[in-house]
Amino acid sequence: MNKSNISFGVWFLGLFLILLLVMVLNLSLGSVSIPFKTTIQVLFGKEPETASWSYIILNYRLPKALTAIIVGGGLAVSGLLMQTLFRNPLAGPFVLGVSSGASLGAAFLLMGTSLFTGWALFESINDISLAIASSLGSFAVLLVVVIVANRVRDTMTLLIIGLMFGSITAAVVSVLAYFSDAEKLQRFIFWSFGSVGGLSWSQLGILTLVVVFGLFFAILSLKSLNAFLLGENYAKSLGIALKKSRFLIIAATGLIAGGITAFAGPIAFVGLAVPHLTRQFFNTMDHRILLPAVFVYGAILMLLCDTIAQLPTSAKVLPINAITSIIGAPVVIWLLLRKRKLFF
Repeated sequence: MNKSNISFGVWFLGLFLILLLVMVLNLSLGSVSIPFKTTIQVLFGKEPETASWSYIILNYRLPKALTAIIVGGGLAVSGLLMQTLFRNPLAGPFVLGVSSGASLGAAFLLMGTSLFTGWALFESINDISLAIASSLGSFAVLLVVVIVANRVRDTMTLLIIGLMFGSITAAVVSVLAYFSDAEKLQRFIFWSFGSVGGLSWSQLGILTLVVVFGLFFAILSLKSLNAFLLGENYAKSLGIALKKSRFLIIAATGLIAGGITAFAGPIAFVGLAVPHLTRQFFNTMDHRILLPAVFVYGAILMLLCDTIAQLPTSAKVLPINAITSIIGAPVVIWLLLRKRKLFF
């Protein structure tokens, strides 16, 4: 084992310890403050002095914290995949229009009853129907993008087509919003703020399964991702099947980003910024190291943002989208100005 492997191992150990610390902090803070020590005891099965604390931690805060880990890590990995595939530092997990497709599905469900009365039947299912509608919307856009990917050779063309799909779906959402009444429009706006709370254990299990499938496809693409860094011609010279590799990367991104958007809403910034933060700290372009590191960094950032968003000692909860941008954007700007290096 060489020194670089040892140093990366130390980094990963430190990251996991920070992740555990931030998770316990997230479980301790909220509208009801619970002592740090008591939170750890509850996690190990010990009953606290106040019985309600155990219920709050295990039935409300723990699912929310695990959702934040899945959402933050998944979006960060999706951003890494897209930035590498398109060799564009501004690419994020939603450049293919997957998020816009999920928003379109949610918009049809929440606001479509103003135009299509048949949707009222499904509207009564609430959170489950919203997740299904968002998933169908993201899957529909992903299916079209995959079909297009098999017909075009240039990834830049694919990027532009993905952005156009996003524009089309955004336009349809705007039309639905125009004809919608105030109450339904407000529900859609609240959904668009994004949230990692409110998922049941069964919903969290479905989300985890979808993200794990996406991560599996991403792991299968590690060799291709490293080759894509030097361009498609170089990757082809190494024997990389370009169409198959692009399909796996797009499928991984679509599953992860689409599933997360369906259950947590469109959460911005994390997928764009975390890969840059990770490269600055690890100073490597090897995706065998970057992919797990990006996942952990994304999980830590989302947990921190959720802790701030829930305004400790207050019953109010801020939109998670606002917190991710306010907290993260200045950090990325500072790091990029300090390093003066974008890796692309």
